Amino acid sequence: MSIRRLSTPVKFAAALALTASGGLVLAQVDDPDQGVAAADSSGSYEVSGIQIDVTGKSAEAARYAGWRIAQRKGWDMLSRRMGRGGGTLPDGTLDAMVSGIVVENEQIGPNRYVAKLGVLFSRARAGSILGVSAEASRSSPMLTIPIEVSGGVATGFEQKTAWQDAWSRYRTGNSAVDYVRPTGTGADALLLNLGQTERPGRGWWRVVLDQYGATDVLVPKVTLRREWPGGPIIGVFEARHGPDNRLVTQFTLRVDRADALAVLLDAGVKRIDEAYQAALRGGGLSGDSGLAYVTPVATPTPVATPTEVVPIDLGIDGLPGPAATKSGATITVQVDTPTAGSVTGTESALQAIPGVRSAITTSLAIGGVSVLRVAYDADPAVLRAALEARGWSVSASGSTLRIRRGGSAGQGSQPTPTDSPTG
Repeated sequence: MSIRRLSTPVKFAAALALTASGGLVLAQVDDPDQGVAAADSSGSYEVSGIQIDVTGKSAEAARYAGWRIAQRKGWDMLSRRMGRGGGTLPDGTLDAMVSGIVVENEQIGPNRYVAKLGVLFSRARAGSILGVSAEASRSSPMLTIPIEVSGGVATGFEQKTAWQDAWSRYRTGNSAVDYVRPTGTGADALLLNLGQTERPGRGWWRVVLDQYGATDVLVPKVTLRREWPGGPIIGVFEARHGPDNRLVTQFTLRVDRADALAVLLDAGVKRIDEAYQAALRGGGLSGDSGLAYVTPVATPTPVATPTEVVPIDLGIDGLPGPAATKSGATITVQVDTPTAGSVTGTESALQAIPGVRSAITTSLAIGGVSVLRVAYDADPAVLRAALEARGWSVSASGSTLRIRRGGSAGQGSQPTPTDSPTG
């Protein structure tokens, strides 16, 4: 089968050369074993199966007349199919509307042309005359993964197959299904294979579908059985849908010769497309909620908050004032406690110092050295200065203060601190 552009008679020599080449000229890829020709995604209306038998003064004239008749018949068939009751248009109008002639089969004689043709009409131009919107309602984008099983081996896009070629040839302009057909190059061989079609995990499917701009997946599958080399071929076709590989329809076709494989597969593609369209109209191709795009949760970016430095008001006598910072520190105070009253007196004396929130004895030793934990709103050096101003002898090591009253080293003669500040 080949596609021809209908223009002026001067281009018939090139058209005849294309016919002699044996069919549709496909774009080539770098690796002949991987990748298929770009899929025909044109939006043209297609009318096929037009029988032509016409004579002329020469082969070129007969063929040109046959194409003219084909586009007239094609327009009549398209008009009836779109509910407009048939009719015809001038050849000049049809020439501007026809985007291609599909040669399904043809026989060219010296002055006779017998063929089975198809005609492609521009959707925009034909739709404006027929009163049909050029933008037809279609499904959401469906990633299409053709799987061919031949000789017991299932092949997706790992290498080029006749089943992939059949899907690339198929024109989807008249289909309500929006097929996304990969070319089989790049990462397609790794992502689109039988293993992926049998993997139900929605998370990975979302990643794959996002790579191809699709929202759902279709898996048309064919299993080929050859009776003998060069003999009949039986094809078991399956139309599957979704990450769960749900079966939509299944049927079997057969051809008598091996060289008719392309005819078998083209017929299978057409019937599978019809099955998918019927399922779409019946709601059977509704999207899987598990494949819906999941909006990522935005993680707030940590922002450094500047620390406000509040100056410490030391007051007139060098002691912390009411504006002292509240960040504070926990200070360990060691003090000689010869009697129980000296413990209470030391706690009271410390609590009387401005900025001290609490003073609690954590280790009691009557007649020895007791330990107090002091919560203070300023630096330990400030507390040391306040204690020395009240007559205490203070030695410091980090956040630990060792205090004695009046600088006396003797434990027994040390006076008991009072809870009144001494200026």
